[in-house]
Amino acid sequence: MSQADDAARMALRQRQGPGARYDAEAAPARALEWARTGTAYFARILNNLADSDLDRPSMLDGLSRRHIVALVGYQARMLSEIVAWARTGQTGAMPKAAEVDSADIALGVTLPSHALRYLFHHSEVHLNVEWRDLTDADWNAAVEDAAGRRVALRDTPAIRARALWTHAVDLGAGGRFADMPPDLIDAMSGHRVAENVLVGGVFCSPPPESQA
Repeated sequence: MSQADDAARMALRQRQGPGARYDAEAAPARALEWARTGTAYFARILNNLADSDLDRPSMLDGLSRRHIVALVGYQARMLSEIVAWARTGQTGAMPKAAEVDSADIALGVTLPSHALRYLFHHSEVHLNVEWRDLTDADWNAAVEDAAGRRVALRDTPAIRARALWTHAVDLGAGGRFADMPPDLIDAMSGHRVAENVLVGGVFCSPPPESQA
């Protein structure tokens, strides 16, 4: 393990506090750091929005902030299902596609504001628990979805991180690419973060380098 990974793991444990459940030694510490700081960043922006602000347009054409929050929440649920499928020893392909369903987003947009906020909070807690329940061996597993796509569990934190940081900007409420971890931007620019429907589901932002 590199010194950077050791430092990232130590920083995570300091934030988790005494008595917390820790990630397995083989977990991708740096990517988990990106995802967890991205969760806090997105949550801070969301918490600063009044309920009426959620109805306003996002930075993505034709989509409200509600669409962004719903996508981020349902993406966490989808990733949790992928992780749980491998963790519980299921065999064969998952019976569904590893993507955010547009019907889920359409439903999420109609939720009362408090329920939409709860979707984001509960789903990110669930995903974090799933990650912390993985063993060293689990982190090396991969899951095949109903469409035949293979998703490595080791990639899921980076996939989640990209969605959180880019969609925090998409909210159009003060989020900035300049606030992203520099090494995450480097990874995205170098195409080392999975580029597929898991990143954004039905819609996603372009990478930071292509933003005006």
